[in-house]
Amino acid sequence: MICADFHVHTDFSGDSDTPMKDMIERAIDIGLTQICITDHMDHLYPEQYHMNFTFDVKEYFHQIEEMSEYYKDRIKIYKGIELGLVPKLAGWYQELVSKYSFDFVIGSSHIVDDLDPYYREYWEEKEEEEGYRGYFQTILDNMDAYDDFDTYGHIDYIVRYGPCKNQNYSYKKYADILDKILLAIIHKKKALEVNTSGYKYGLEQSHPHRDIIKRYKELGGKYITIGSDAHKPEHLAYDFRKISDILVSLGFEYYTIFEHRNPKLIKF
Repeated sequence: MICADFHVHTDFSGDSDTPMKDMIERAIDIGLTQICITDHMDHLYPEQYHMNFTFDVKEYFHQIEEMSEYYKDRIKIYKGIELGLVPKLAGWYQELVSKYSFDFVIGSSHIVDDLDPYYREYWEEKEEEEGYRGYFQTILDNMDAYDDFDTYGHIDYIVRYGPCKNQNYSYKKYADILDKILLAIIHKKKALEVNTSGYKYGLEQSHPHRDIIKRYKELGGKYITIGSDAHKPEHLAYDFRKISDILVSLGFEYYTIFEHRNPKLIKF
């Protein structure tokens, strides 16, 4: 069993109303021994969506410290953050990450050309393949601009929102640009996140797809972090048993957690 969930949101995130305590209690109930709270920090998220994806980092650290002390005999709680990357914010994020003692930093792509693919506006004037390739290109652009993160999150999350979702999607179709992403992750000595939320969304795949995880290993990738991307307690560790079986079948012996920004390998 995978006993650590390293992508979890609470009410510090603009799209979750779950108190941190509730997430931690649920983690204990289902047998997790480690949890990393990685709330959204999408600085300058496009104003047209009327959402706030920033949070009070000092208050977050205060709550984490309180929770860590209260639950110290039952679960290990790590300090994390999910950065919604865009190249123009590289300096702002570097200052933030340098200022606070996070254990773990997820770099993610949520915005393409000041649009969020979650909304139909992104798809109005483009075909699905163009939309997907535009998203993948942002990952490369973000890594060129900023790489002080530990894992790259849900690299094919775009398929949740495409017109046909993952019906016409495959590693093979986008292998040229996906290989560039995987090689950049490996070259920069970062981890690849395996995010199980795709199963929750009914896609019958993780993010990324199994074939992309397989290719990552073929190219020499070593570090895999695992997260549910839970925004509600019932989604913690979502389908972890399924993804554990997949990773072992692909030849991975370990998954990775981070403490004080340093990787630790945990045997399956």
